Amino acid sequence: MFGLGNPELGVVMLVLFIFFIMLGFPIAFTLMALGVGFGYWAMGDTVFNLVVQRTYSVMANDVLVSIPLFIFMGYIIERANILDRLFHSIQLALGNVPGSLAIATLATCAIFATATGIVGAVVTLMGLLAFPAMLRAGYDVKLSAGVVCAGGCLGILIPPSVMLILYGATAGVSVPKLYAAALFPGLLLASLYMLYVLIRCWRDPSLAPKLPKEQTDVPWMAVAWALATSFFPLTILIMSVLGAIFFGLATPTEAAAIGSLGSLILAAAYRSLSFTKVKESVILTARTSAMVCWLFVGSFIFSSIFAILGGHEPIKNLVTALNLSPTMFLIVAQLIIFVLGWPLEWTEIIVIFVPIFLPLLEFFKIDPLFFGILIALNIQTSFLSPPVAMAPFYLKGIAPPHVTINQIFSGVMPFLWIVLVAMVLVYVFPGIALWLPKYLYG
Repeated sequence: MFGLGNPELGVVMLVLFIFFIMLGFPIAFTLMALGVGFGYWAMGDTVFNLVVQRTYSVMANDVLVSIPLFIFMGYIIERANILDRLFHSIQLALGNVPGSLAIATLATCAIFATATGIVGAVVTLMGLLAFPAMLRAGYDVKLSAGVVCAGGCLGILIPPSVMLILYGATAGVSVPKLYAAALFPGLLLASLYMLYVLIRCWRDPSLAPKLPKEQTDVPWMAVAWALATSFFPLTILIMSVLGAIFFGLATPTEAAAIGSLGSLILAAAYRSLSFTKVKESVILTARTSAMVCWLFVGSFIFSSIFAILGGHEPIKNLVTALNLSPTMFLIVAQLIIFVLGWPLEWTEIIVIFVPIFLPLLEFFKIDPLFFGILIALNIQTSFLSPPVAMAPFYLKGIAPPHVTINQIFSGVMPFLWIVLVAMVLVYVFPGIALWLPKYLYG
């Protein structure tokens, strides 16, 4: 092609992919078309055998079986109205704490994030449940919007995150180790969110007026009963799933199956289980899983052809010529991922661009486990940062008409800075991410 060598063809293929995505072409099929087209140019008919092999290897990947099971678990919990019980019980427990509704929203999001990594579902549910409650209580619109959007994105990081499963399958990193590494950074980020809300509402009570006495003066027995019937059952289910993975009692797929069964039992115990809800959950799970599966097939075909063409070499040579230190490389890589988060979903970033970074990690002697946690933190910003921030748009879609998108964008900005603070803390103190997997797995 115009006298270009194979490595240059690989770079052209990557540039064309970004161009077509900007035009709005379907991502999975664009990946497959470019991979097959450029592969045929360089390899001839052999490319078709490669496509079949790569497609089969994706379908036969045991790790990916856990994705539909975790998604199903999340949809059952969502459809069973468990979230509103959880939010109400945490709200009662917090009582007169400054910004209690906002902190209860963040706590509910953090717990629900462990049940489903679907950002749109969490933001939408909390936007329907907690956002109107905060507005009725006189809370600041910007603060309320920021809390819902930031809390809803925690599912990307807090295990059992679907994103970490995809990263593990792409980078060849153990999913249990990734879950162990993500636990403390996820709790750190959620704690920083809550601390920010607490301090801000304590300094400026007008942002979050105190709730009426009838909502705070609740007998402790009523509070204990509310927690015992909503907070603890869901928490025990989630901790059982994570504990089985962490301690090697079950594979992620087996633990996901246990979690799915547990969610059905929990929904039945709350008398919220019906054939219609199970049917809706199955359909939504199939739709989401199919999307992820086709993306993975397309990305494997694309990245395989890209590697065969030698497309990594020009990029590696460019980075080497810049003479970057490992720290500078990490900063540049995270900036690139941050910018990619505007036009692309996290799935495309993980399955397409992470393979490009992997050879460079080896060159700079950076642990792929640590790099994956930084990416998981970074992708939080993709959902929050304007102009293409999915979480604010999810919230705007179900918010009252008087709430503007500019107010929502303004509300998420402080939480965006908190994510950057969390990234710096994890980089400066890598033990936050690496201590638990080292302790559990050596």
